[in-house]
This record gives sequence, C-alpha cells and structure tokens, in this order.
Amino acid sequence: MPAPVSVALADSILALHLVFIGWVIFGAFVTRGRPRLAAAHVLTLVYAIIAETTPLVCPLTLAENHFESMAGTTPYQGPCLLHYLDATVYPNVPPWILTVAAILVCTANFTAYAVRYRRRTLPG
Repeated sequence: MPAPVSVALADSILALHLVFIGWVIFGAFVTRGRPRLAAAHVLTLVYAIIAETTPLVCPLTLAENHFESMAGTTPYQGPCLLHYLDATVYPNVPPWILTVAAILVCTANFTAYAVRYRRRTLPG
C-alpha cells in the first residue's frame, strides 16, 4: 500500500478516535429522551474506563499504529488519549493525572444519568 494511502487511513482512524472521545465526554448531552442511545453511551463509558485503567489496547489505536507503520513512520506507544493529550495539551503532566481526569469525565456522565433517572422516578 502506498505511504500516502496509509497516512490517510491513519489520519482517518485518528479522526474517528477523536469522535469517539467526544462521544465519551459529551454523550450524556445528546442522549436525553433517547434511552437506546443512552444505553449505548453508558456501555461506551464502561469501555472507556476499562480501556484507561487496564492494559487493554483499543482496536482504533492498533489500526492507527498499523497504518502509521505501513506509512514508514514510527507508531506511538500506549493509549491514544495519553499520547495526543499529553503531547499536545499537557506536555508535562504525568499520565496518571490524565487517566484520573478521564475517569472523572466518565463519572460526571454517570452522575448526569443518575440525576436524570432519579428525576424521572421520583413522585410529583
């Protein structure tokens, strides 16, 4: 496969990764009144917590690294979130702080769902 095609595929997967991260962060805002979408978002939150706290490697990261390697560039090591946020936004922040921040975002989303559920089930 030609290097430009591999680079384009790696970039496309990175864009998909960013959409996924956006969905994790902001999904609770778009799921109000959509129980199936909310269930999908909750599953995504659980997956995100597992992916951030265990050695599980995201399939998107594997695919992105594969195409970067095919393009002749050195693929990054570790999770996508840590790689891009640490290198771009938080250059001197330890990875564990980014992991804690990601878990806090997920917890905030779970809290939004709990509040929504409680309001729906309380009488009056």
